[in-house]
Amino acid sequence: MTMGPASPATSRGHLVTILVLGAMTAVTPLATDMYLAAFPAIGAALSASAGQVQFSLSIFFIGMALGQLIYGTLIDRLGRKLPLMAGMAVFTLSSVAMPFAPDIFTFNGLRLLQAVGACSGMVIGRAAINDLFDATEGARVLSHMMLITGLGPILAPILGGYILTSWGWQAIFVALAAIAAVSLFAIGFAFRETLPPENRQPQRIGETGRTYLKLLKNRQFVLFSLVGCFALGGLFAFITGSPHVMMDLYGLSQQTYGWVFAANAVAMVIGSQINGYLLRRHPLGTVLKYSLLLFVVTGVVTVALSGTAHLITLMIPLTLCLANVPVVAANSTALAMAACGKDAGTASGILGVLQFGIAGLVSGLVGMVANNSPLPMTVVIAAAAMAAFACFAGFRNDRRVN
Repeated sequence: MTMGPASPATSRGHLVTILVLGAMTAVTPLATDMYLAAFPAIGAALSASAGQVQFSLSIFFIGMALGQLIYGTLIDRLGRKLPLMAGMAVFTLSSVAMPFAPDIFTFNGLRLLQAVGACSGMVIGRAAINDLFDATEGARVLSHMMLITGLGPILAPILGGYILTSWGWQAIFVALAAIAAVSLFAIGFAFRETLPPENRQPQRIGETGRTYLKLLKNRQFVLFSLVGCFALGGLFAFITGSPHVMMDLYGLSQQTYGWVFAANAVAMVIGSQINGYLLRRHPLGTVLKYSLLLFVVTGVVTVALSGTAHLITLMIPLTLCLANVPVVAANSTALAMAACGKDAGTASGILGVLQFGIAGLVSGLVGMVANNSPLPMTVVIAAAAMAAFACFAGFRNDRRVN
């Protein structure tokens, strides 16, 4: 890994790469958040139950997990650019087909394909950053990328609610297809390959298996991957549970729900930018440790206030809790990827499987235990925060972390 004399994050070539990768990773929150307010309309149009429509979110997370495992192996062999373009093409075509789904089963099948395409941006983004930067600089770059990526969950529910009320739920997926098509054009003309041919690893199946085994035996990679996975699990618990909690229990309209959801996304963007500031002044492991502590404390407070009659009382600690997610995710991901050496693509794929496998389980759990209380959502968020801290505590030598 080479570093030029100028700051990598500010050199012109790297800046364009970061902007493109940030836009690619924003596709995933757009695909998950734009259609949340349309759940009732989709159910009515496809004669599906609320649980069947909610399963479209769970199956998206499962597709994200499986897809990243596939890309993880391919991008170490083929480079980063070609698989990224292929993924965006799959996302575009599946999004075009979704408005024409005749039933919920076809709809959910297309959601699975959509997820396989969407995950290319996330897995390749992590690998490309690892190609260009060291662990601390990579964590800062991830924080900058999250400023771009964070626009997705800020704009998605507002844009989705507007499209839903103006043109219907089908138009949401037409809009997603258009966004993906523009992204595909940007990759083709603006994204530079970050893995030169001489650094690629054309592995056979047996060698790939040994690479997986080597990474799964790497304590730093596994534990810090799990830290980030559980943090994102808390976020996905909020994404899955918030439509029911805010619209059904607290009576928010579709548009108001979009604004409340966007406010939480703004808090996460602010958190990621504070992370970049802190990393210039404190060791990476120290920032991660204290952000995890704050994550746990605010998660527990959110559970304690779940019986409140006023939404604002619940939202204050919940928003503070979610603001820690990008801090924990960026720093733990940088530390996990720093341990993988030349196996960055495969490692990124494993990380994605863990992240969205846990996300799929969490979203399914929140949906199964939903009741007339915010408790199922908030308890899962707090439990995810505690699990993330426990994994960090399992890696005890702070000198190794920093």
